[in-house]
Amino acid sequence: MNSEELMQKTVAVLSRRKTENIKVLNISSLTTIADYFVICNGNSSTQIKSLADELEEKLKEENIELYSKEGFSDASWILLDYSTVVVHIFNPEQRDFYSIESLWSDAPEVDVSDIIEQNSKM
Repeated sequence: MNSEELMQKTVAVLSRRKTENIKVLNISSLTTIADYFVICNGNSSTQIKSLADELEEKLKEENIELYSKEGFSDASWILLDYSTVVVHIFNPEQRDFYSIESLWSDAPEVDVSDIIEQNSKM
């Protein structure tokens, strides 16, 4: 699975779980750390952990390796590193505070509205 397919799969899984405000940044031309950031938020630490667990489980079923994960202890910001796709799941306050989208404002946003719309109905 290439990085674009992985990003699309990630967005699909997250959008099925009532994840809020999913944004994807294509950072491939700006850094070598990853090709995409998937940024989203949940409303509670329970939901944030659930989103991360669900994503990890679904991608593991497809033999996609999780290289690193951080933030499960307080679940206000969980980071899942799939090498070419890095997923940030925030609570709304942490997302506003860290403002990843502003820090990476040179990165083009990927339109994933079709993926979200298609999967949120499932």
